[in-house]
Amino acid sequence: METTVETTAPHTVKLTVEAPADEFGKEPDRTYRAIANEIKIPRFRKGKGHRQIIDTQIGRETVLDQFVSSSVPGYFRKAVAEEDLAPITEPDVDVQQIEPGKPFVFTATVEVRPRLSFEEADYSGLKVTKPSMVVSDDEVDEWLERLRERFSELEPVGRPIQEGDFATIDLTVLRGGEKVEQASREDYLYQVGSGEVGEKLDVELVGGRPGTIVKVSDQLPDRFGEELGGAAVQVTALVKDVKARKLPPVDDELAKTASEFDTLDELKGDLRKRLEEVKEREATSEVRDRALQALIDTVDVDLPESLIDEETEHRILHAREQAERMGVGLEKMLELQGWDEARLRQDSRDHAVRAIKSDLVLEGIARSASLEVTAEEIGAEISVLAQAYGRDPKAVAKDLERTGQVVTLAGDIIRSKALDLLVERADIQTEES
Repeated sequence: METTVETTAPHTVKLTVEAPADEFGKEPDRTYRAIANEIKIPRFRKGKGHRQIIDTQIGRETVLDQFVSSSVPGYFRKAVAEEDLAPITEPDVDVQQIEPGKPFVFTATVEVRPRLSFEEADYSGLKVTKPSMVVSDDEVDEWLERLRERFSELEPVGRPIQEGDFATIDLTVLRGGEKVEQASREDYLYQVGSGEVGEKLDVELVGGRPGTIVKVSDQLPDRFGEELGGAAVQVTALVKDVKARKLPPVDDELAKTASEFDTLDELKGDLRKRLEEVKEREATSEVRDRALQALIDTVDVDLPESLIDEETEHRILHAREQAERMGVGLEKMLELQGWDEARLRQDSRDHAVRAIKSDLVLEGIARSASLEVTAEEIGAEISVLAQAYGRDPKAVAKDLERTGQVVTLAGDIIRSKALDLLVERADIQTEES
């Protein structure tokens, strides 16, 4: 099979594909056999029938149309693979020659993904700053405070309620005179300031004492789901008792209670070490992002609108699905963020452009450095996926092969290796703390 490629417009190519006569001659035979299995021809068993009879019964043009529909996709996939093209739209096919004993010739005009070409020097020596990994005393103290809160106790207080206190209340929520069971509670330990059933209740509870009855009109927060979130309700709370959090002192006893260590110094040392490990991971991730952005900033590439639109719609769909999993509609989620659909679309488009450029840059590095994916690397990634979903690796591999997602997986691995190489070649300086 011979293929020639002609660029007809930005991001658009015209492939002329020619299948040799001997190879092409086998394809119509398969088409006739397939048609013979689908239709009933008098005096012939199903699956049998002479070509001329089939031509007479359904028409030669119908046979050729079916041949083109069944054969062209295979020739097209082979052609784009040989030319290392990545189509982003369906091809516009035009049959040029289809005659017995002659090569089968057709053209396919298609929009393709842009390609970037790099020399090694293009992605070497990029200046990148790495965030400081120094852990301050304040950061250690902040984690100690979290431990104190985790191991605190609640004790009764005789003073009026303050924000942050815990009040035992009978909570009744009415909507249109009907009790909202999902929000109503008896003997409920409620943290004042949590906004659990709206902010107004918290405001009115401050200053109250056991026996105080608070009544407010408010709207239920969106965490109550699409049906109740934002609903106008009447909230009544009877305060039964008030408790405050008693934090343990920062000493060796806290270390013994909250950890496997016997002294506060040992606990602080362990917290500092863990925070350093967290900062190292975060800094490593940030360096990868910064190195990639540094190379993207040097690239001027015109992206096809169809490619941007597809990625943008994918991101909007993801946002919609995420909102539904949270129990609210997309419009409600946007309202909570102070956004509207126009801002979501613009934000999704901006991220789509950045993601596409990232992929193109990494693919360009991979080609320049002749990076490849091994079967072992694909197997390792499949094992990780299988473990995450609690499935057998062989079953996951079979599904990926069947759906063609193994190609996507291989692409992800290649791009990750390209990013590793980019970071390896970068000039990295650590920021001062």
